[in-house]
This record gives sequence, C-alpha cells and structure tokens, in this order.
Amino acid sequence: MTILAGLFEKDENDHIFKAYVCVDKTGLKARYRKLHPFINLHLTPGNEYCVFNIHGWKCGILICYDNNIIENVRATRLLGADIIFMPHVTMCTPSTRPGAGFVDPKLWQNRESDPTSLRLEFNGMKGRDWLMKWLPARAYDNGIYLVFSNPIGMDDDQLKNGCSMIIDPFGDIIAECRSFNDSFETVTISPEKLDQAGGNRYIQARRPELYREIISREHHSEQKVPWMKDNP
Repeated sequence: MTILAGLFEKDENDHIFKAYVCVDKTGLKARYRKLHPFINLHLTPGNEYCVFNIHGWKCGILICYDNNIIENVRATRLLGADIIFMPHVTMCTPSTRPGAGFVDPKLWQNRESDPTSLRLEFNGMKGRDWLMKWLPARAYDNGIYLVFSNPIGMDDDQLKNGCSMIIDPFGDIIAECRSFNDSFETVTISPEKLDQAGGNRYIQARRPELYREIISREHHSEQKVPWMKDNP
C-alpha cells in the first residue's frame, strides 16, 4: 500500500513544520512542509514544492491554505504533477465573505434527529458552496486530478463539514464523501483525461515572457485569518 499522512516535524535546529509524508513498502517516498502555516506562531513555513512518483503517476502535495494561493497549484503542476493531494481542515469559519461563519455544534449533536438543518448549513456558503467557487477551477485550469480531504464533525471547538472529494482534469467531481460518518470513496482515474482536458492546452499556450517580471516582483507575504487573534 501507499499511504499519505500528516504530522508535525522538528528539524535539527528545532524548527517545527506542519508536514505531510508519503510512504510505501520501500519506506519514505516524499515529505512536504506546509508553505503557509498560520494556526500557531511557532510553526515554520516550508520553502519548496514536492513532486514524486506513485505507480507511474507524478504527484504533488499542498496543505490547506497553500491551495488558496493559486501560484502554488500552478507551480506544482509545472513541476510535472498529474495529481495533487490537498489535505485540509477548512470551511465553517468566519470570513469577510458573505454567508461565512461557524456552524452551531448543536446541529451536529442533533444530526440523527434533524439531519436536514445540518445538511443545509454544510451545503451552503459556510461550507460546500464556498468550496465550489474555487476548488474545481484549480483542477480545470491546470488539467490535473485533485484529491481533496477534509474532516467531518468537531475539530476541537469548531465543526467541519467534510466534503472530501476527487476532481478530474475537467473540473468534474468524480467521487465525494457525503456521509456524516467517517467514510471513504474510491475511483479509477485515467491518464487520457490529462491530455484531453483544456487545462493541458492552456499550459502549452502560456507566454511567461509577458508576466515573468510581474509575478516575481518583491512582495511581503501576509496571512490574515478573521477567526484568529494572532496571525504570522
């Protein structure tokens, strides 16, 4: 089996990273360190992308907030990734975006007697509707497969709505977890879609000489998360 899992990693200088690893019967295949950590001021940002091989497929990893910065997805694709694994803990948090906010934990406690109220919250702008504004576009624009994972249920004092899914290079959802319970989905993916998808043509049509200097302009990175008092 090939397994991917998240963990905290400390290096020889006592820097702590939010990391994700891939292992198989040969041992460690890949390690990725989150580029945009913000949940704790003691976490150190990673400084490189990660592309590796699983059974002939080129794969990459981007953790949670990393995927909201579109350059990270494009860079991982340009490094050769056909599949990007996107582990998240997201949705159902406050934001300046209309419709955003926490979901009342009481709805989770009453999910068996009143599943409709909980599902309406999970499917709306606090949850899945927000995800649909951008996640399929990451797959479509880059012509890649995305494997998005997200917890369901209480995460400390916050309720998360799941919606783990696999999206193909056309931006279509080909599998999604829709249960209130821990669950998983499986699909068969096809390499032909990588060539057929419009994103593949868009990659080939790029003209980096037009925007190379624009993209590389000096910039101070800031991450402001509305529901956190202290941000790096």
